[in-house]
Amino acid sequence: MQDNSQSALDADRRRRELADLAEHPEVDVLVVGGGVTGVGTALDAASRGLRTVLVDKHDLAFGTSRWSSKLAHGGLRYLASGNVGIARESAVERGILMTRTAPHLVRALPQLVPLLPSVGAFEKTLVRVGFLAGDALRATARTPSSVLPRSRRVGAERAAQLAPTVRRDGLRGGLLAYDGQLVDDARLVVALARTAAAHGATILTRVGAYDVTGDSARLRDELTGEETTIRARAVVNAAGVWAGAVDPDIRLKPSRGTHLVLPAPLLGNPTAALTVPIPGATNRFVFALPAQLGRVYLGLTDEAVDGAIPDVPVASDGEIDFLLDTVNTALATPVTRADVLGTFAGLRPLLDTGGGATADLSRNHAVLRSSTGVISVVGGKLTTYRKMAQDAVDAAIAAGGLTARPCVTADLPAVGADRSAPRNLPPTLVARYGSEAGLVAAAGALTPVADGIDVTHAELAFAVSHEGALDVDDLLDRRTRIGLVAEDRERALPAAERALAGR
Repeated sequence: MQDNSQSALDADRRRRELADLAEHPEVDVLVVGGGVTGVGTALDAASRGLRTVLVDKHDLAFGTSRWSSKLAHGGLRYLASGNVGIARESAVERGILMTRTAPHLVRALPQLVPLLPSVGAFEKTLVRVGFLAGDALRATARTPSSVLPRSRRVGAERAAQLAPTVRRDGLRGGLLAYDGQLVDDARLVVALARTAAAHGATILTRVGAYDVTGDSARLRDELTGEETTIRARAVVNAAGVWAGAVDPDIRLKPSRGTHLVLPAPLLGNPTAALTVPIPGATNRFVFALPAQLGRVYLGLTDEAVDGAIPDVPVASDGEIDFLLDTVNTALATPVTRADVLGTFAGLRPLLDTGGGATADLSRNHAVLRSSTGVISVVGGKLTTYRKMAQDAVDAAIAAGGLTARPCVTADLPAVGADRSAPRNLPPTLVARYGSEAGLVAAAGALTPVADGIDVTHAELAFAVSHEGALDVDDLLDRRTRIGLVAEDRERALPAAERALAGR
């Protein structure tokens, strides 16, 4: 496990490192963007021995990285569309995440396709062949079946146990496969950022980058207005859907993916992701995903987005209706809008290849060098962030004429990943923090921040002392995901304010 004191991010460290950067403004690599690709790039560069600075105008995981389905996909969808390369890359990277980088944050998730009358012989065969192809992908990626079990068919009784509210009339059983599920996507981002900090990276939130070129940028502390111009041997643009604002040469065609937040008891507290074929589509599904804090995430959509990029995307009425209508084809009792606790939507930073629906655009990533010398890493998806980061740092080393050690991130554990958590702690605490659960428990009281919310005062205190949380939004919307439900957020607000006052 990394040295916790070296990985701890807090307001004092931020002030010290800003002052040090003003005094010593020459760095090897500047990374713009604090999402999963940005923090992965900072970790890759720092672990190769490069002086690395990461800045984000807002917070870690402020953008798309907190709005995903929380899945570490194995690439089956891409195999179905004939993209064998990205399918295998996804499977390999999923295996690295589950066995080496963050085994404490990623678990095997059963995915159940119920065999209802609407699923004919052809559709059933198509799904089964796809699941077998997924098994082959897992095997070629050398992920053990003890980590991700093989797919199989289950009977109607077992299907109903896994997804208790599935429609029973005509249920012939189900097809079961496994994929990786993150306890939370933003938690992975924070863990990677802290791991980068433990390897010497400077991680600065609320710091914007302006007038960015391939070897310099004007950095502004968004809290004080103070500015510093730094020189970098290489600059990596990992700003996601805002990449075009950093590098005007980049053209993206964002796609919105929307999820609904439902109470898990409403769906019988499922232990598998109910996977419902979208009527009239091939190899497209809506997922009801069991999640932390007694919730289920229902998603997801794929809608093209035009115009300015919002800080926080909003689900459309049409997307909400589409998700409810689709999942209701598989439920005994329909879910209604009145049951929805909240919604969240994220924008995929897809490369604009000209024409076509966003659902058909490639999820391949690209590393591009612009006319200003900035290296931009765009496209891709959460699961393949590590390979994207490796490719970006390789390009930065070449562009900057840097001398660096080889990439080691395929075997580098994130903070909390050494599987040695004390056994007397709440399982949900261990699921979120791994071997750091004891450290979290020592930070404060293990009592809920509010009735019925499975987040403790200790977690808020730890977010302030070790995870760089600077305000209540950081605490409620990103370090924890309480804020996905507005009512819960309101009830937890006093606890968040007290945690910040105690720093």
